Amino acid sequence: MFTPKIPPPDTAPTPGTSLVPPLTGLVHPPACTCHNAPTVPAPAAPPARPTVQLTPGSLIVAAAGGTAMVLVVGTVLVSMLLATAITAASIALCAVVLRSLLNRPNNR
Repeated sequence: MFTPKIPPPDTAPTPGTSLVPPLTGLVHPPACTCHNAPTVPAPAAPPARPTVQLTPGSLIVAAAGGTAMVLVVGTVLVSMLLATAITAASIALCAVVLRSLLNRPNNR
């Protein structure tokens, strides 16, 4: 499991050879046509999308959905604010009780 996996001798490179053959000649010959490729015309614009037509029924559904979403988000936000307020009030009450206990240890 922890022993190295050595490739078979027929595929292993010999110590004197390189895995990458050296570059010979010009890398980018002057007669190259790769930069002078003919330009391809831009494709035609796709056909215009059909416009969305709202019927009175779909408008009512969209308005009801928006109203429901606003009510749900508002309920979640109000409940988070209420939870924060209750937590703050309980921490303040605990602080008052602890303060009164620590200020007068003989009056228990």
